[in-house]
Amino acid sequence: EHVYAVTDRADHADGVRERFADDDRVELIEADLREIPLPDDAVEVITCHALFNVLPNDAAAPIAAELTRVAAPGATLVVDDYDPMPPESPVRQLFAVENAAAELASARAALTFYPADGLRRLFGGHGWTHDRTRSILEPVPWSESHLTAHTAEVRGHAESLPDALGQQLITEAEQLAKATGSSDEGRMYSVAMELPE
Repeated sequence: EHVYAVTDRADHADGVRERFADDDRVELIEADLREIPLPDDAVEVITCHALFNVLPNDAAAPIAAELTRVAAPGATLVVDDYDPMPPESPVRQLFAVENAAAELASARAALTFYPADGLRRLFGGHGWTHDRTRSILEPVPWSESHLTAHTAEVRGHAESLPDALGQQLITEAEQLAKATGSSDEGRMYSVAMELPE
């Protein structure tokens, strides 16, 4: 058996290299998921863990098409991701500040949350049939370190903004993270699908 780990992020690639340095079954592929350098019908099982919430909206459909291209007939696909957060959620408010900073810095949202049914329908349009949907975390434990990491993302985006605007976003993110501390809210789901033979 062979496992391909595909990522376009250097930090994720470094983590795979460290974790599987001595495992010759794991092959790291650094590539855009819209253009995976594998032949058609090459993969029997595909997992996407917490992927779609960090993709720009316009990348979801091309990535679904590309994952379908590399999937062998009869393949299994498992997509684990997060439902949209409740409107009153303090974590959602922090994510909104992160998205505002990202939009102002790069004209792209940092985070997009799709309901399970949305991703099921996206892949259904590429021929995948639904097997099951399960909750894997409900509520999701958003720890202080998670919120700190998202605040750091706001800081990163703010670096390219005018000082006054960037500082205002950083201050808002820091205040939200501090006031929240940690929070148990929302749901992470797992959708399993099969590609007919």
